[in-house]
Amino acid sequence: MESLHSKNLTGGGNNGGLSTQKYVDVEEIRDGVIVLKDGSLRSVLLVSSINFDLKATEEQDSIVSQYQNFLNSLDFPMQIIVSSRKLNIHPYLDYLRKKETQLTNELLSLQLAEYSNFIKNLADVSNIMSKFFYVVIPFHPIESVKSGLIDRLFGAGNSQLAVAKRRELFDTYKNQLWQRVDHVSAGLSGTGVKVTPLKTEELIELLYNSYNPSIHNNSIIKDIGKVELR
Repeated sequence: MESLHSKNLTGGGNNGGLSTQKYVDVEEIRDGVIVLKDGSLRSVLLVSSINFDLKATEEQDSIVSQYQNFLNSLDFPMQIIVSSRKLNIHPYLDYLRKKETQLTNELLSLQLAEYSNFIKNLADVSNIMSKFFYVVIPFHPIESVKSGLIDRLFGAGNSQLAVAKRRELFDTYKNQLWQRVDHVSAGLSGTGVKVTPLKTEELIELLYNSYNPSIHNNSIIKDIGKVELR
């Protein structure tokens, strides 16, 4: 399995004044692609779920067969991530409060207020979790395994030629990565799930929440639950 994070990303120990950035493998995120410090690329797919137990026996057999065929068709590694997050109920409560102020019927307004309190109390006493499913697809350019080869070929400067060459190289690798993305998307879609690649903004949120698990409920860049699955 290919890991999104470095195998050296471990806690503990006294790092003195060293920046924690040295433990993050990500160099940059652009065009919906994560570029790691070793020059390899990552694309992340958001995948929906299906209720397998509610399917008929024939449907279950078909799903298992499709998934088996998909796995057998892969000639590159991938990583499946299941992310569990405490459900953030505040946007829904804000929505209910807004609706409550718009009601002119006093009885309906009272009922909505009672419902809002019920939802809030339920969320406070219950550990309600939401799950998100991701597939990480890697691509390793051959040049990246040779230290400094890209810089030696095109230079590390910011001249117009160097920038154009680096952009051309990135686009070439991105297109090869996208071929893998299309293959995985088609294979998973055959099992009945919906798949969509995360764009740059969603990737930033995903990584931010991954490296800041204790505060991600209070720091939401974008509601990833609204990402349209296709």
